[in-house]
Amino acid sequence: MSTFDPFPGGPAPDAGAPRRILTPSTLNRLVRGLLEDALPMVWIEGELSNVARPASGHLYFTLKDAGAQVRCAMFKMKSSRLTFKPMDGMQVLVRAKVGLYEPRGEFQLVAEAMEPSGEGALRRAFDQLKARLDAEGLFDAARKRPLPRYIRRLGVITSATGAAIRDVLSVLSRRWPLVEVDVLPVPVQGKEAPPAIEAMLRKASASGRYDALLLTRGGGSLEDLWAFNDEAVARAVHASAVPVVSAVGHEVDFSIADFVADLRAPTPSAAAELLVPDAAQMARQLRLLEQRLVTVERRKLQTLDQRVDQLFARLQAQRPQARLARDRDRLTNLHRRLHAALSAGSTRRERRLEQLLARLLAQHPRHRLALLHRRLDELDPRLRRAIARMLERKRLTLAQVARALHAVSPLATLERGYAIAFDARGKVLRSPAQVEPGDALRIRLAEGELAARAGD
Repeated sequence: MSTFDPFPGGPAPDAGAPRRILTPSTLNRLVRGLLEDALPMVWIEGELSNVARPASGHLYFTLKDAGAQVRCAMFKMKSSRLTFKPMDGMQVLVRAKVGLYEPRGEFQLVAEAMEPSGEGALRRAFDQLKARLDAEGLFDAARKRPLPRYIRRLGVITSATGAAIRDVLSVLSRRWPLVEVDVLPVPVQGKEAPPAIEAMLRKASASGRYDALLLTRGGGSLEDLWAFNDEAVARAVHASAVPVVSAVGHEVDFSIADFVADLRAPTPSAAAELLVPDAAQMARQLRLLEQRLVTVERRKLQTLDQRVDQLFARLQAQRPQARLARDRDRLTNLHRRLHAALSAGSTRRERRLEQLLARLLAQHPRHRLALLHRRLDELDPRLRRAIARMLERKRLTLAQVARALHAVSPLATLERGYAIAFDARGKVLRSPAQVEPGDALRIRLAEGELAARAGD
């Protein structure tokens, strides 16, 4: 066992050393740190007393048992999340930090969570069973069956003396008196409840008598509703041959049976409303349908009357005298149209013949030759003028090219007094080194050539 040192890191005081004095604040702070380090979070069960909630919203109370008590505080943010009202004398389970209230040096617990004693174990068992059945697929939405639209016979599994059955029967009689209801009594609380509920579920399902089953009871604590969290009950709901509606407790209560059932209702009354239609609303719908049917039939009769009138008119129109008169009128019209068509066709053919004859005369060779002669007389002078203009342009172009060629010709250079010397082979001489003394030369002048020999 270690010994707490109020002066860590320093030597232990002795009789001869100077005293080191603590203030109450320092001491309380050291003790608080020691407590919080040794016991950071604990669960503690006990009885509530001196419960107080001042205007600040914080919750102050004492937690006690037969031999001791400890003061506790629960701050507003945590206490506002409680699902029940703490009262003196209530057994609770508290999750808290162990600490010390420094200003007064009082040992206390700072509560983080609180629940009625005994409910925590039930809640853990509920969560474990829920997770296991969910993993097996008992809650799968795909396996849930829809309710019949009109239920003729309903089995209600509940307590025969509870408020739930009174609410269900009241709603059913008001909404849909036609439904036959069998109350299947079972205990809904206590140790005998789960096997009784399971047996009634299996018996009702096997009877083939019911279109649906309603499993229900009124509200209560988790412990009161525990019969509907039984695994055997859940499996009986799952095995039912007909749809099962579960309405256990109030709207905030959930049971395992709710999750397995084909439909969960928040209350017994709500379950009854979901199971049967509203007779008053159905009557209103029937009246509307009746009105629509009368309107449709009236319109149909009007249509048939109009059809009869049309057929009678057609029958009158089909008499032999009327048909002969119509055929005679039609024959007269056809004869008139045929005569008009023949006259119009003859006239068109005559006009067409005249047009073709005119075109044929216009294309006679004699007329064509005269036209060509006139065209030739018009084109001949134009052709002569065009040839003369073309020859003049060619002559001018040739003169310009000759002048340009003469300007670059060597002959034009000779006319300015220059001469070109050739050797015996006719090669132009550009340097005296190209000939030897006595070689024959030919010199080209502007007007002829001279023969010469190279001197020394």
